Amino acid sequence: MRILMVGGGTAGHINPALAIADTIKHKHADAAILFVGVKGKMETSLVPAAGYPLKTVTVQGFQRRLSLKNIGRNVAAAYHAVTAGWEAERIIKEFSPDLAIGTGGYVCGPVLRQAARSGVPILLHESNALPGVTVKMLAKYAKALMIANDAARKHLPEGTRVVVTGNPLRRDFTAVDRHTARRELGVDERPLVLCFGGSLGARRLNEAVAGVLKHNQTAGKLQFIVGTGKGENHQRMQTLLKELGVSPDGVHVRVREYIDDMPRCMAAADLVISRCGAMTLSELPAMKKPAILIPSPYVAENHQFYNAMALADRGAAVCIEEKDLTDARLWDTIEKTALSPDSLARMGQAAGEVAVLDAHERIYAVVQEVLNI
Repeated sequence: MRILMVGGGTAGHINPALAIADTIKHKHADAAILFVGVKGKMETSLVPAAGYPLKTVTVQGFQRRLSLKNIGRNVAAAYHAVTAGWEAERIIKEFSPDLAIGTGGYVCGPVLRQAARSGVPILLHESNALPGVTVKMLAKYAKALMIANDAARKHLPEGTRVVVTGNPLRRDFTAVDRHTARRELGVDERPLVLCFGGSLGARRLNEAVAGVLKHNQTAGKLQFIVGTGKGENHQRMQTLLKELGVSPDGVHVRVREYIDDMPRCMAAADLVISRCGAMTLSELPAMKKPAILIPSPYVAENHQFYNAMALADRGAAVCIEEKDLTDARLWDTIEKTALSPDSLARMGQAAGEVAVLDAHERIYAVVQEVLNI
């Protein structure tokens, strides 16, 4: 069995691809799996670290906003769209895959189109509630389009064969229990709120959380673990907390640059405040965690808002758009949620009802069907 995995640019595209590859390898130890990504992007470090070979093509996305600079960028993007097709053709001829699986990112465009022209069957996986442009364009080539959430179905081209599979998660997200996690973290009996904005952080979210920590320093009702994000966002947060007179490592709060033990921190938390990446919004239901979601307005097609509403509409989360975000509103929402056992229980139950814990097996079943194995 020879599988071509295509996707990249963000962890939300790379991690599902790695999880799918791991499942196939677990089922078929002799399977040959090759990843294709974009030169210089995140996949060039994550994929080899996971033990898989990677080939890269040079490709870039088109800019939708019209400006003199973006016209130049789009000319370059058009050029690379052609040359990436040639690079993809060479990779496909050399590897000779039995199946190509795309998980999103603009690298999928030229590579999967070339795979289709070469007669290679294609599967797509969309992790977001709002499918990306590339995925929608490629839907006509796919044997099936696997989606994480049924909310994505209405945004797909008519006639697309859709299979709801969920997002494949790291196994440690369902292996840690709350009691053990809280003991290991050394937190007390007060409700624990976990806040993070992704690996690079989110400036506006950090600013609102800083105000919340100031409120809580006086009230002392809650405890917080805060991931600020690396680099400039961490430095800005430290400065802001100092100006507000809030200790970044006291009895009420622990501020980290990066949360490298997310499964344990999420298991210990009573409430999570976060951006709305597709994988985070699959992890929360898997762990039955209530959430306050702040979608990033700076992502393609505002897809984080649609991710957030897929949980908010089910009563599993509260969504606050960034334009409406203030520390006072966030503090009020936290108090109403984290200090109400009934609210936490109701939201946690609603989150658990939308969780998909067998995504690996659902995706593998589609692979089996296409390859007739």
